[in-house]
Amino acid sequence: MARFALGAKARDAGYRLAGFDSIGSTNSEALAAAAAGDPGGIWFAALQQTAGRGRRGREWHSPHGNLAASLLVVPDASPDTIATLGFVAGVALNAGLSAILPGGMVRIGIDGADGADGRSRIALKWPNDVLADGAKLAGILLETTKTADGRQAVIIGIGVNVVAAPEGVPYPATSLQALGVARSAEDVFEALSDAWVDAFSLWNDGQGVGAVLTRWRGAAAGIGAPVAISQDGVVRRGIFETIDSSGRLIIRDDDGARHPITAGDVHFGATASARS
Repeated sequence: MARFALGAKARDAGYRLAGFDSIGSTNSEALAAAAAGDPGGIWFAALQQTAGRGRRGREWHSPHGNLAASLLVVPDASPDTIATLGFVAGVALNAGLSAILPGGMVRIGIDGADGADGRSRIALKWPNDVLADGAKLAGILLETTKTADGRQAVIIGIGVNVVAAPEGVPYPATSLQALGVARSAEDVFEALSDAWVDAFSLWNDGQGVGAVLTRWRGAAAGIGAPVAISQDGVVRRGIFETIDSSGRLIIRDDDGARHPITAGDVHFGATASARS
């Protein structure tokens, strides 16, 4: 039975929580709450999703014991700025994992040649994944909807592979259990809820986007390394230079030209040259 609890910072900040043992989709629950007029600041957390989804409508596998969590917020910010909440979630998730994982597992620092693909550490992968030893540990999904009074509500969905990673997916995946970490989904959620308070405060209705992106870059996988971006069957290759002030991935091609990328599937290191 699920025993989810908010962290002390989250409770003090006025966040609310609805916890479930199993649910169809925490994002769907949050969307329904927004439609019903909830003012935001509520988490929906579950040990299992039976109808979860990821980016571009892909299925998100979430067996019992993994964490599925969605947060409904109604920020006072422009639509373009609201899109950067994915980076806020990445910073919060990285910080939350840092708080509960063994020392040395989460390293902070821009990647160079060593560990450039995220291996041997936990790192943020553009635009919305968390890697551990180069494999996907967690993912983030943003969805938006309009409130009755015309404001934009945002649902930040976060899935963490706690006890098991999906099989038969086109990318390497891992779990905390596979990494030898004996922490529960409830542990991860409590740490995440507190880390979110700090990251969201830093974002400050979009006024602190620059500070959030700086923190995100500091925990990023692949900066300075070869990267391949697949967009609708077309692959662009180059060096991952940075993410810009809007959160776009900037790659430099062999001719030295820099290209901003707003969406696509990202592959680092050896896979950057091997995948098409």
